[in-house]
Amino acid sequence: MQITVTLVIIAVTVLFSWIAFSNRDLFLKFMHYPYEENRDKEYYRWITSVFLHGSWIHLGINMFVLWSFGTFIEGMFVELFGETMGRINFLALYLLSGVFADIPTYFKHKNNESFSSVGASGATSGIMFAFALLLPWHMIYLFGVIPIPAIIAAVLYLVYSSYSARQEAGSRIDHEAHFWGAVFGFVFTIALKPELFLNFLTEVTQNMPF
Repeated sequence: MQITVTLVIIAVTVLFSWIAFSNRDLFLKFMHYPYEENRDKEYYRWITSVFLHGSWIHLGINMFVLWSFGTFIEGMFVELFGETMGRINFLALYLLSGVFADIPTYFKHKNNESFSSVGASGATSGIMFAFALLLPWHMIYLFGVIPIPAIIAAVLYLVYSSYSARQEAGSRIDHEAHFWGAVFGFVFTIALKPELFLNFLTEVTQNMPF
């Protein structure tokens, strides 16, 4: 089996999350906590929180999504940008999607002592939306059984995340991070190769499967 960036990210995330499950001090030190980020300038949390998860289920879902979409996107990036730059760009896409997913909640909650979050959902959202950009009409299976085109699933995901973010008072699920991670992943991939957006428009408008 070839060692890919996707597999390395999964291995590191599983290991880091597993250690943090039984090390509360480490968990608290590296989670996304806007109040302490603002007070102590601990902006490193925007990256470290991506590798932490609240439970095995939370970890498993995010890593399954990363494996499902990341393997393909990493391969496409290698084709588009070459072996080295393709993998570097893929890693940048993942990490920066996670970082930019945390920035809006940083500004929103930097004076709120009760808000914190962990997880790779913002980063994996960026990967999913890069997939929707490259293959908008490719069928994915919601809950493993419901077929839906990637672009339609992407739009519904944005609507759901936006709505949920407005309803999430008291929730530990950072839907706002999901939304902004997805948007960043889409825009960042276009910034790497602008002609991809023209290809996307062509696919969406001229190659509709119905």
